[in-house]
Amino acid sequence: GSEPGPACYGLGGTSPAVTDADLMLGKLDPDNFAGGSITLDRRRAADALLDSLGKSLDMDALTSAYGLSEVVDENMANAARVHAVENGEDLSEYTMIAFGGAAPLHAGRLCEKLGVDRLLVPPGAGVGSAIGFLRAPFSFEANRSVYMRLTDFRPDTIRSLLADLESEATGFVRSCDANADIEAEFKAYMRYTGQGEEIPVVLTADQATQPDASTFQRLFEQDYITLFGRAVEGMDIEITVWSVNATTLAEKIEPVQTLPAGTTIPANGQRSIFDPAQGQSLESSVVLRAGLNPGDLVPGPAAITEDETTIILPRSRQAVRQSDGCIDVVQQAQEL
Repeated sequence: GSEPGPACYGLGGTSPAVTDADLMLGKLDPDNFAGGSITLDRRRAADALLDSLGKSLDMDALTSAYGLSEVVDENMANAARVHAVENGEDLSEYTMIAFGGAAPLHAGRLCEKLGVDRLLVPPGAGVGSAIGFLRAPFSFEANRSVYMRLTDFRPDTIRSLLADLESEATGFVRSCDANADIEAEFKAYMRYTGQGEEIPVVLTADQATQPDASTFQRLFEQDYITLFGRAVEGMDIEITVWSVNATTLAEKIEPVQTLPAGTTIPANGQRSIFDPAQGQSLESSVVLRAGLNPGDLVPGPAAITEDETTIILPRSRQAVRQSDGCIDVVQQAQEL
Protein backbone atom coordinates (compact mmCIF):
# COMPACT_ATOMS: atom_id res chain seq x y z
CA GLY A 1 0.00 0.00 0.00
CA SER A 2 0.88 3.66 -0.02
CA GLU A 3 3.19 5.28 2.51
CA PRO A 4 2.19 6.90 4.80
CA GLY A 5 -1.31 6.15 3.49
CA PRO A 6 -4.64 7.79 4.29
CA ALA A 7 -4.79 10.17 7.23
CA CYS A 8 -7.17 7.82 9.06
CA TYR A 9 -4.45 5.14 9.27
CA GLY A 10 -2.59 7.32 11.77
CA LEU A 11 0.77 6.67 10.12
CA GLY A 12 1.63 10.28 9.38
CA GLY A 13 -0.50 10.97 6.32
CA THR A 14 -2.01 14.45 6.25
CA SER A 15 -3.57 14.59 2.77
CA PRO A 16 -7.08 13.17 2.43
CA ALA A 17 -7.41 9.91 0.49
CA VAL A 18 -10.55 8.24 -0.82
CA THR A 19 -10.42 5.98 2.23
CA ASP A 20 -10.73 9.06 4.45
CA ALA A 21 -13.79 10.18 2.52
CA ASP A 22 -15.33 6.70 2.65
CA LEU A 23 -14.81 6.62 6.41
CA MET A 24 -16.47 10.00 6.91
CA LEU A 25 -19.42 8.98 4.73
CA GLY A 26 -20.03 5.90 6.86
CA LYS A 27 -19.05 3.38 4.21
CA LEU A 28 -16.32 1.97 6.44
CA ASP A 29 -16.55 0.81 10.05
CA PRO A 30 -13.56 2.32 11.92
CA ASP A 31 -13.51 -0.62 14.35
CA ASN A 32 -13.86 -3.40 11.78
CA PHE A 33 -11.59 -2.46 8.88
CA ALA A 34 -9.59 -5.29 7.28
CA GLY A 35 -11.25 -7.75 9.63
CA GLY A 36 -10.48 -5.56 12.64
CA SER A 37 -6.72 -5.62 12.08
CA ILE A 38 -6.60 -1.85 11.48
CA THR A 39 -8.42 0.77 13.56
CA LEU A 40 -9.32 3.85 11.53
CA ASP A 41 -9.15 7.33 13.08
CA ARG A 42 -12.21 9.34 12.09
CA ARG A 43 -10.86 12.54 13.65
CA ARG A 44 -7.67 12.44 11.58
CA ALA A 45 -9.74 11.87 8.43
CA ALA A 46 -11.96 14.84 9.26
CA ASP A 47 -8.97 17.09 9.97
CA ALA A 48 -7.30 16.15 6.67
CA LEU A 49 -10.49 16.83 4.71
CA LEU A 50 -11.03 20.17 6.43
CA ASP A 51 -7.41 21.31 6.01
CA SER A 52 -7.21 20.39 2.32
CA LEU A 53 -10.76 21.15 1.15
CA GLY A 54 -13.21 22.29 3.77
CA LYS A 55 -11.61 25.46 5.08
CA SER A 56 -10.84 26.94 1.68
CA LEU A 57 -14.30 26.09 0.29
CA ASP A 58 -16.27 26.80 3.48
CA MET A 59 -17.46 23.19 3.82
CA ASP A 60 -17.66 20.86 6.80
CA ALA A 61 -15.86 17.51 6.84
CA LEU A 62 -18.88 15.50 5.69
CA THR A 63 -19.57 17.78 2.72
CA SER A 64 -15.88 17.71 1.81
CA ALA A 65 -15.93 13.91 1.89
CA TYR A 66 -19.05 13.88 -0.27
CA GLY A 67 -17.41 16.19 -2.82
CA LEU A 68 -14.21 14.15 -2.95
CA SER A 69 -16.12 10.89 -3.35
CA GLU A 70 -18.38 12.30 -6.07
CA VAL A 71 -15.39 13.53 -8.07
CA VAL A 72 -13.79 10.08 -7.83
CA ASP A 73 -17.02 8.31 -8.80
CA GLU A 74 -17.70 10.70 -11.67
CA ASN A 75 -14.16 10.26 -13.01
CA MET A 76 -14.67 6.49 -13.07
CA ALA A 77 -18.13 6.82 -14.60
CA ASN A 78 -16.87 9.18 -17.28
CA ALA A 79 -14.01 6.82 -18.16
CA ALA A 80 -16.61 4.06 -18.63
CA ARG A 81 -18.73 6.34 -20.83
CA VAL A 82 -15.76 7.24 -23.03
CA HIS A 83 -14.77 3.58 -23.37
CA ALA A 84 -18.34 2.65 -24.30
CA VAL A 85 -18.55 5.37 -26.94
CA GLU A 86 -15.19 4.41 -28.41
CA ASN A 87 -16.38 0.81 -28.74
CA GLY A 88 -19.92 1.59 -29.86
CA GLU A 89 -21.49 -0.05 -26.80
CA ASP A 90 -24.54 0.72 -24.63
CA LEU A 91 -23.59 0.35 -20.96
CA SER A 92 -27.19 -0.23 -19.91
CA GLU A 93 -27.04 -3.60 -21.66
CA TYR A 94 -24.17 -4.79 -19.47
CA THR A 95 -23.72 -6.18 -15.96
CA MET A 96 -21.08 -4.56 -13.76
CA ILE A 97 -18.74 -6.87 -11.86
CA ALA A 98 -16.98 -5.35 -8.84
CA PHE A 99 -13.76 -6.79 -7.47
CA GLY A 100 -10.91 -5.35 -5.44
CA GLY A 101 -11.01 -3.84 -1.99
CA ALA A 102 -12.51 -0.49 -2.99
CA ALA A 103 -14.74 -1.34 -5.97
CA PRO A 104 -17.74 -2.70 -4.00
CA LEU A 105 -17.74 0.52 -1.96
CA HIS A 106 -18.34 2.58 -5.10
CA ALA A 107 -19.95 0.23 -7.65
CA GLY A 108 -23.53 0.85 -6.53
CA ARG A 109 -23.12 4.57 -7.11
CA LEU A 110 -21.49 3.96 -10.50
CA CYS A 111 -24.48 1.84 -11.52
CA GLU A 112 -26.76 4.76 -10.66
CA LYS A 113 -24.62 7.16 -12.69
CA LEU A 114 -24.28 4.87 -15.72
CA GLY A 115 -27.79 3.43 -15.85
CA VAL A 116 -26.47 -0.09 -15.27
CA ASP A 117 -29.23 -2.27 -13.83
CA ARG A 118 -27.23 -5.17 -12.45
CA LEU A 119 -24.11 -5.50 -10.31
CA LEU A 120 -22.39 -8.75 -9.31
CA VAL A 121 -19.90 -8.98 -6.46
CA PRO A 122 -18.23 -12.42 -6.56
CA PRO A 123 -16.90 -14.30 -3.54
CA GLY A 124 -13.44 -13.12 -2.55
CA ALA A 125 -13.99 -9.84 -4.41
CA GLY A 126 -11.51 -7.99 -2.21
CA VAL A 127 -8.72 -10.28 -3.40
CA GLY A 128 -10.19 -10.86 -6.85
CA SER A 129 -6.99 -10.01 -8.71
CA ALA A 130 -5.03 -12.64 -6.79
CA ILE A 131 -7.73 -15.26 -7.37
CA GLY A 132 -7.82 -14.38 -11.07
CA PHE A 133 -4.04 -14.60 -11.35
CA LEU A 134 -4.06 -18.10 -9.88
CA ARG A 135 -6.99 -19.42 -11.92
CA ALA A 136 -6.58 -17.63 -15.26
CA PRO A 137 -5.33 -19.52 -18.32
CA PHE A 138 -1.61 -19.19 -18.95
CA SER A 139 -0.82 -17.19 -22.08
CA PHE A 140 1.98 -15.56 -24.02
CA GLU A 141 1.71 -13.01 -26.81
CA ALA A 142 4.35 -12.73 -29.53
CA ASN A 143 4.42 -9.51 -31.58
CA ARG A 144 6.39 -8.28 -34.54
CA SER A 145 6.40 -4.95 -36.31
CA VAL A 146 6.29 -5.47 -40.08
CA TYR A 147 4.79 -2.62 -42.09
CA MET A 148 2.62 -3.51 -45.07
CA ARG A 149 -0.03 -1.73 -47.13
CA LEU A 150 -2.93 -3.68 -48.56
CA THR A 151 -1.93 -2.30 -51.95
CA ASP A 152 1.39 -4.13 -51.45
CA PHE A 153 -0.09 -7.27 -49.88
CA ARG A 154 2.40 -10.16 -49.63
CA PRO A 155 0.61 -13.41 -48.67
CA ASP A 156 3.76 -15.54 -48.43
CA THR A 157 5.41 -13.04 -46.08
CA ILE A 158 2.31 -12.92 -43.89
CA ARG A 159 1.92 -16.69 -43.79
CA SER A 160 5.54 -17.18 -42.76
CA LEU A 161 5.47 -14.34 -40.24
CA LEU A 162 2.35 -15.56 -38.45
CA ALA A 163 3.65 -19.14 -38.42
CA ASP A 164 6.87 -17.96 -36.76
CA LEU A 165 4.92 -15.95 -34.18
CA GLU A 166 2.63 -18.91 -33.46
CA SER A 167 5.62 -21.17 -32.95
CA GLU A 168 7.24 -18.65 -30.60
CA ALA A 169 4.08 -18.11 -28.54
CA THR A 170 3.02 -21.75 -28.27
CA GLY A 171 6.59 -22.82 -27.55
CA PHE A 172 6.77 -20.51 -24.56
CA VAL A 173 3.42 -21.68 -23.19
CA ARG A 174 4.44 -25.31 -23.78
CA SER A 175 7.64 -24.75 -21.79
CA CYS A 176 5.50 -23.80 -18.79
CA ASP A 177 2.78 -26.45 -19.21
CA ALA A 178 3.93 -29.26 -21.46
CA ASN A 179 0.66 -31.18 -21.53
CA ALA A 180 -1.88 -28.37 -21.82
CA ASP A 181 -4.19 -27.89 -24.76
CA ILE A 182 -3.29 -24.59 -26.43
CA GLU A 183 -5.24 -22.31 -28.72
CA ALA A 184 -3.84 -19.43 -30.74
CA GLU A 185 -5.42 -16.07 -31.60
CA PHE A 186 -4.09 -14.13 -34.58
CA LYS A 187 -4.30 -10.34 -34.91
CA ALA A 188 -3.25 -7.69 -37.38
CA TYR A 189 -3.08 -4.11 -36.12
CA MET A 190 -4.50 -2.00 -38.95
CA ARG A 191 -5.32 1.63 -39.71
CA TYR A 192 -5.97 4.02 -42.53
CA THR A 193 -2.77 5.55 -43.88
CA GLY A 194 -2.01 8.74 -41.98
CA GLN A 195 -3.78 7.76 -38.78
CA GLY A 196 -1.87 7.61 -35.51
CA GLU A 197 -3.55 4.62 -33.90
CA GLU A 198 -4.35 1.11 -35.07
CA ILE A 199 -7.24 -1.20 -34.26
CA PRO A 200 -6.65 -4.91 -33.63
CA VAL A 201 -8.32 -7.09 -36.25
CA VAL A 202 -8.79 -10.72 -35.21
CA LEU A 203 -8.03 -13.38 -37.82
CA THR A 204 -9.13 -17.00 -37.89
CA ALA A 205 -6.54 -19.73 -38.31
CA ASP A 206 -7.62 -20.15 -41.94
CA GLN A 207 -7.29 -16.42 -42.60
CA ALA A 208 -3.80 -16.51 -41.07
CA THR A 209 -2.64 -19.46 -43.18
CA GLN A 210 -4.41 -18.32 -46.35
CA PRO A 211 -4.15 -14.51 -46.19
CA ASP A 212 -6.16 -12.53 -48.70
CA ALA A 213 -6.12 -8.75 -49.15
CA SER A 214 -9.85 -8.41 -49.77
CA THR A 215 -10.62 -10.43 -46.63
CA PHE A 216 -8.29 -8.27 -44.53
CA GLN A 217 -9.95 -5.13 -45.91
CA ARG A 218 -13.43 -6.47 -45.17
CA LEU A 219 -12.52 -7.41 -41.59
CA PHE A 220 -10.89 -4.04 -40.95
CA GLU A 221 -13.82 -2.07 -42.34
CA GLN A 222 -16.29 -4.12 -40.29
CA ASP A 223 -14.40 -3.37 -37.08
CA TYR A 224 -13.88 0.27 -38.06
CA ILE A 225 -17.61 0.77 -38.68
CA THR A 226 -18.40 -0.86 -35.32
CA LEU A 227 -16.06 1.56 -33.55
CA PHE A 228 -16.58 4.78 -35.49
CA GLY A 229 -19.85 4.41 -37.36
CA ARG A 230 -18.58 4.42 -40.93
CA ALA A 231 -15.66 3.44 -43.12
CA VAL A 232 -13.53 5.94 -45.07
CA GLU A 233 -13.85 5.35 -48.79
CA GLY A 234 -10.80 5.64 -51.00
CA MET A 235 -8.21 5.57 -48.19
CA ASP A 236 -5.27 3.19 -48.24
CA ILE A 237 -5.18 0.67 -45.39
CA GLU A 238 -1.94 -0.40 -43.73
CA ILE A 239 -0.82 -3.01 -41.21
CA THR A 240 1.85 -2.09 -38.67
CA VAL A 241 2.02 -4.92 -36.13
CA TRP A 242 1.28 -8.66 -36.21
CA SER A 243 0.43 -10.64 -33.11
CA VAL A 244 -0.22 -14.22 -32.02
CA ASN A 245 -1.48 -14.95 -28.51
CA ALA A 246 -1.19 -18.55 -27.34
CA THR A 247 -3.18 -19.56 -24.28
CA THR A 248 -4.17 -22.66 -22.38
CA LEU A 249 -7.88 -23.39 -22.41
CA ALA A 250 -10.05 -21.71 -19.80
CA GLU A 251 -11.97 -23.73 -17.25
CA LYS A 252 -15.45 -24.66 -18.35
CA ILE A 253 -17.95 -22.62 -16.35
CA GLU A 254 -21.35 -24.06 -15.68
CA PRO A 255 -24.24 -21.57 -15.76
CA VAL A 256 -25.89 -20.76 -12.44
CA GLN A 257 -29.65 -20.57 -12.08
CA THR A 258 -30.52 -17.13 -10.71
CA LEU A 259 -32.39 -17.34 -7.42
CA PRO A 260 -35.33 -15.00 -6.80
CA ALA A 261 -35.41 -12.72 -3.79
CA GLY A 262 -36.27 -14.64 -0.66
CA THR A 263 -36.55 -13.59 2.96
CA THR A 264 -35.12 -10.27 4.10
CA ILE A 265 -32.31 -11.19 6.46
CA PRO A 266 -32.20 -9.43 9.85
CA ALA A 267 -29.49 -6.82 10.13
CA ASN A 268 -26.46 -7.44 12.33
CA GLY A 269 -26.36 -3.74 13.13
CA GLN A 270 -27.12 -0.21 11.96
CA ARG A 271 -25.04 2.79 10.99
CA SER A 272 -25.49 6.08 9.20
CA ILE A 273 -24.24 5.97 5.59
CA PHE A 274 -24.31 8.93 3.21
CA ASP A 275 -26.37 8.29 0.07
CA PRO A 276 -25.19 10.65 -2.72
CA ALA A 277 -28.35 10.23 -4.79
CA GLN A 278 -30.41 11.36 -1.80
CA GLY A 279 -27.92 14.03 -0.71
CA GLN A 280 -28.09 12.95 2.93
CA SER A 281 -27.06 10.31 5.42
CA LEU A 282 -29.53 7.45 5.87
CA GLU A 283 -29.82 4.94 8.69
CA SER A 284 -28.60 1.75 7.01
CA SER A 285 -28.54 -1.95 7.80
CA VAL A 286 -25.20 -3.66 8.35
CA VAL A 287 -25.15 -7.32 7.28
CA LEU A 288 -22.33 -9.86 7.46
CA ARG A 289 -21.74 -11.49 4.09
CA ALA A 290 -20.64 -14.70 5.78
CA GLY A 291 -24.09 -14.99 7.36
CA LEU A 292 -26.00 -14.86 4.08
CA ASN A 293 -27.61 -18.01 2.69
CA PRO A 294 -28.69 -18.56 -0.93
CA GLY A 295 -31.77 -16.47 -1.67
CA ASP A 296 -31.37 -14.12 1.30
CA LEU A 297 -32.47 -10.57 0.48
CA VAL A 298 -30.76 -7.38 1.65
CA PRO A 299 -32.61 -4.17 0.68
CA GLY A 300 -30.76 -0.86 0.54
CA PRO A 301 -29.66 1.31 2.12
CA ALA A 302 -27.24 -1.22 3.58
CA ALA A 303 -23.64 -2.31 3.95
CA ILE A 304 -22.69 -5.96 3.40
CA THR A 305 -19.37 -6.43 5.17
CA GLU A 306 -16.54 -8.94 4.94
CA ASP A 307 -12.86 -8.87 5.89
CA GLU A 308 -11.52 -7.73 2.51
CA THR A 309 -14.19 -5.24 1.42
CA THR A 310 -17.65 -3.79 2.01
CA ILE A 311 -20.55 -3.72 -0.45
CA ILE A 312 -22.50 -0.46 -0.21
CA LEU A 313 -26.13 -0.66 -1.32
CA PRO A 314 -27.73 2.73 -2.02
CA ARG A 315 -31.42 3.10 -1.25
CA SER A 316 -32.13 2.44 -4.94
CA ARG A 317 -30.68 -1.10 -4.83
CA GLN A 318 -31.27 -4.49 -3.26
CA ALA A 319 -29.12 -7.61 -3.14
CA VAL A 320 -29.66 -11.38 -3.16
CA ARG A 321 -27.04 -13.95 -2.26
CA GLN A 322 -26.87 -16.46 -5.13
CA SER A 323 -26.08 -20.18 -4.93
CA ASP A 324 -22.50 -19.67 -6.15
CA GLY A 325 -21.81 -17.08 -3.45
CA CYS A 326 -22.17 -14.02 -5.70
CA ILE A 327 -24.04 -11.01 -4.36
CA ASP A 328 -26.54 -10.05 -7.06
CA VAL A 329 -27.46 -6.35 -6.86
CA VAL A 330 -30.30 -4.82 -8.89
CA GLN A 331 -32.66 -1.87 -8.67
CA GLN A 332 -35.25 -2.12 -5.90
CA ALA A 333 -38.19 -2.01 -8.34
CA GLN A 334 -36.74 -4.79 -10.53
CA GLU A 335 -37.55 -8.45 -9.96
CA LEU A 336 -34.48 -10.42 -8.99
